[in-house]
Amino acid sequence: MKLFVTIDTEEDNWGDYSSASFGIENIKKIPSLQNIFDDFNIIPTYLVTYPVATNKVSVNILREILQKEKYEIGMHCHPWSTPPFEEERNAYNSMLCNLPYALQYKKMSALHEAIENNFGINAKSFRAGRWGFNETVLKVIREHDIEIDTSVTPFTDWSAHHGPDFSCMTPEPYRFGETDIFNNSRNGKLIEIPATIGYLQDNFNLCNRIDRYLTLLLGKRLRLKGILHAIKLLNKIWLSPEVSDSHRMIDLTKVLIRKEYKSVNLFFHTTALQAGLSHCVQTKEDEVKLSDRLKKYFTFSKEVGITSAKLSDARNIM
Repeated sequence: MKLFVTIDTEEDNWGDYSSASFGIENIKKIPSLQNIFDDFNIIPTYLVTYPVATNKVSVNILREILQKEKYEIGMHCHPWSTPPFEEERNAYNSMLCNLPYALQYKKMSALHEAIENNFGINAKSFRAGRWGFNETVLKVIREHDIEIDTSVTPFTDWSAHHGPDFSCMTPEPYRFGETDIFNNSRNGKLIEIPATIGYLQDNFNLCNRIDRYLTLLLGKRLRLKGILHAIKLLNKIWLSPEVSDSHRMIDLTKVLIRKEYKSVNLFFHTTALQAGLSHCVQTKEDEVKLSDRLKKYFTFSKEVGITSAKLSDARNIM
């Protein structure tokens, strides 16, 4: 099994749709994070936004690590922080998939050019900001020579947030063509490496059907789902140190090993590296907890023989 570590490498003021400037203080935490990766031979993929790709400080931080060939850079497009700003900046338009094709193309071109100019890299991997991926976004990334996408969040519906519905998708990677982003195509030229989200119970599809039914039935009254989670009958886990502890992430990975998955994709945001920038990390103690979760998970992955890979390596295992 291969371990992909994909990191949304982004500005501090995430979701500030009206801001005229964007801070990058959280990026200063990356060297310490990279030390953890180095200790465990992890090769992460940093998916960078436009403010990060154009700020001299963040560029210098990332370029110093890049010179050591210890990571990969991909693209992560936040429409509200990527020029040109021709749209009204609001929650609906924060989903790249909701913008007109022509504007999507302009923003992606600006980001692609910034990465190429400041890092000397022709990025091959992509994640849509807020997971806002659809067929139009696919067309745009293909026109920028992107080969690997990681915008799908399995068993998750973003419709309430103006986004796509991935509730019928599984965490299994697949190839796909240029007209159908949701179905496996053996000869597809693109590769989807979904964020790893799954259940601790083996029958993912059954768990997902029950989960969706309870959500429709109960709405926001989640007490029953909480009870099922507590008694280990329905445990949906994100392979992310922001929302899952190391034990849960390890348990999910064991399930995927048993199901003979070829890879897992651990994911998080750089804003979680600095207290106060993420609702999941509010204190210095939370920062330490996130680091400890990563160390414990990487210790496990090393013990069971899971090896690290960059997103571009997906071409060799699919």
